[in-house]
Amino acid sequence: MPRVLWKGAITFGLVNIPVSLHSAVKHNALDFTLLDRRNFSPVGYKRVNKQTGREVDWEQIVKGYEYEKGSYVALSEEDFKRANVEATQTVDILAFVDAADIEPIYFDTPYYLSPDKRGGKGYALLRQTLKRSGKAAVANVVIRTRQHIAVLLPVDDMLLLNTLRFADEIRSADDFELPREARASAREVEMALTLVEEMSEKWKPAKYHDAYRDDLLARIRKKVKAGETEEVAEPETDGKEPKKSAQVIDLMALLKRSVEKEGGKARKRPARGRGARRTAHHRATHERRKRA
Repeated sequence: MPRVLWKGAITFGLVNIPVSLHSAVKHNALDFTLLDRRNFSPVGYKRVNKQTGREVDWEQIVKGYEYEKGSYVALSEEDFKRANVEATQTVDILAFVDAADIEPIYFDTPYYLSPDKRGGKGYALLRQTLKRSGKAAVANVVIRTRQHIAVLLPVDDMLLLNTLRFADEIRSADDFELPREARASAREVEMALTLVEEMSEKWKPAKYHDAYRDDLLARIRKKVKAGETEEVAEPETDGKEPKKSAQVIDLMALLKRSVEKEGGKARKRPARGRGARRTAHHRATHERRKRA
């Protein structure tokens, strides 16, 4: 079972559901060690006292808050907990909102909540209620010394707690210079819709994976097999000029070629439904007749 990060309870109204918090993601990034390229010895980090220049052991390190220049107050893990014992032990539900109303930009980090032995029935009740209502529970929770706004959502048989970004953490679109005067023509939109129709399929997350990680691992294995374990590859140069982007883009030509390409793929793929194929076919036929 994944490691427990936090234990507490979900509370709303008079309901109290004992739960445990677990990370809902696993990181597949490759681990690399910094090396001295002269002899391939690992390069380490030291925790150094800036006043004495001496290394400091982990057990001697505490967290401190600088309340004025050069003056600190030390805080232990117990201090963080005692600041508000209830806040650090509860997922306090504040309201229920339509799940579809939460914009993707607000979602931050997902966690799973699992029920403790005494919380099974209440856990199931909340999960089923959220499923039936289509609502998300908005809550306050403290994780690792920081308070978060979060939502609880039902995912299969689990409750997912996803921390949210606060509104003042989101950049406004007004901060960017957007080509507001640019408009696509009706023909371009129709052709783009045809392309979307051709490329539409059911969402299957297992279909997608980190291809770059696989390619990098393959290169690592190749270097190990060839005995190139202590050689640093230098940048390759082939004398070619980098490609320059075109100044004028013919959107209709690109869309047409994309539709034709995807149409060929669709003929090889299993049928997605007679209605979808007929719609895409009619649109493409209509465009060809207009151009003729």
